[in-house]
Amino acid sequence: MTSNQPRDWDKEMAEIDKIMAQAPPAQLSAGTKAVAPAAAGKAPAARTAPPAAPVTRGGALSTWIRVGLGVAVAAGMTQWPYFHACGPWLFLYLGAVGIVMVSGLWGMVSSWRRRMGLAHSLALAVFVWGGVLAADSILPRIGYAKRAAVWMCP
Repeated sequence: MTSNQPRDWDKEMAEIDKIMAQAPPAQLSAGTKAVAPAAAGKAPAARTAPPAAPVTRGGALSTWIRVGLGVAVAAGMTQWPYFHACGPWLFLYLGAVGIVMVSGLWGMVSSWRRRMGLAHSLALAVFVWGGVLAADSILPRIGYAKRAAVWMCP
């Protein structure tokens, strides 16, 4: 067929319809492996995500305990009683900030699996608060912030 002749779409579509009628659906897709035909009357199972497990009272309670502990630890970090501008207390403080972030992550995973939106939002806020605390301590020491700070006390 040359480029200046019009295509006969009806003829081409009729040929495609014949091919589709002869071949099973698994053989029509070019990029997949051939699958054995399904039993008569049954369609092959579609790939979907497994349904969420039903939320039990114990599961919901354990998620809320995890999130509550994370919120308590995150709130407690605002009242850190020790000097943490430099030296070993700084590293202890950063370790506690890491625990805040881990507790937020722990609550996020638990609430995500149980599809608990409010708990997930609170756990996400705990994680972000831990990141803010870490950034406040680390960025001045690596030269990113306007104020400069040191890791070890002079």
